[in-house]
Amino acid sequence: MDMKIAVVGAGAIGSCVAASMTRAGCDVAIVDQWPQHIDAMKANGVRIVTKEEDYTVPVKAYHLCEFATFNPEFDIAFITVKSYDTQWMAKYIANYLKADSVLVGLQNAFNDDANAEMVGRERTMGCVVELSAEIFTPGRVQRNTVPTGTWFCVGELDGSTTSRLLEAQALLKHVGKCDTTDNIYGAKWTKLIANSMTCPFSSLGLKNWEAVKLPGMFEFSVEVGKESFAVGQALGHRIEPLFGLTSEQISKDSDEAIKTVMRKMVHDVGPNARTHAAQDHAKGRRSEIEYINGRVVLEGARLGIATPYNHAVCEVARKTHRGEIKLDPSNLALLQAEVKEAA
Repeated sequence: MDMKIAVVGAGAIGSCVAASMTRAGCDVAIVDQWPQHIDAMKANGVRIVTKEEDYTVPVKAYHLCEFATFNPEFDIAFITVKSYDTQWMAKYIANYLKADSVLVGLQNAFNDDANAEMVGRERTMGCVVELSAEIFTPGRVQRNTVPTGTWFCVGELDGSTTSRLLEAQALLKHVGKCDTTDNIYGAKWTKLIANSMTCPFSSLGLKNWEAVKLPGMFEFSVEVGKESFAVGQALGHRIEPLFGLTSEQISKDSDEAIKTVMRKMVHDVGPNARTHAAQDHAKGRRSEIEYINGRVVLEGARLGIATPYNHAVCEVARKTHRGEIKLDPSNLALLQAEVKEAA
């Protein structure tokens, strides 16, 4: 496949995607705003550490300012930045896309319409991502889900099956398993439900498996998921059998489906993983919780659906961002108290 590929965002996910595609022989350029990480990759490549192997891939890494010096043109771009950076980064890469190129959103939350505003709806594609990875040191990524445990689901916004959709699928198969869908909005909301359930872990200072063992934590997360499911259902989104699960496993019983997804996510990422929001809090960075649980609260308010559990997650995240509370397992009690206050 002779394509010029851009990966926009060199965080943990973007670095894994660029490394896997490069390792498979694809022509990939990765661009980011983190100078130290780009410099480290320029000098030594990107090191990917998994439970199965530890390898380094020489990658084409660029600072944002460098594209203007040689004006590249890409056939396809995968955007992996945080939700709050998506529109300006989508607009940035739009300058380097060919007229018939496509931007694929490899992101959490519901960003595809925002990306479409920047590059055009006809040039935008959505994707659900189940790839857990962490980066704290420039040039080194801990990939928690190995390729056989990594899963993507890519889809056109209008639900059609196109040649470029199949090309995107083929590229993502270098990174993990990849399916296509004619229901990308439903698939993205299903992933949002799953993400909303793990976001409560973010203020606890724990890894996923440690957090879920706290008395009451699993039950709290399930209640978050029930709210997110109810809002998605009211919006007209149908739940999809994501994460490699089958339609039988995602039964018509929404409560059992939510529990199944929760258990599958915690199991697949392994014992050393932290949620994306937990990583952000550990780094003292802004998280995406306002775009995940906050989106549920926003849509719930518009639809007249109570969302006290998602509201609680947002409130505790705000206190964490403001430095009012430290990362600690005792914050589960704060989450529970916020639910009572919101209710």
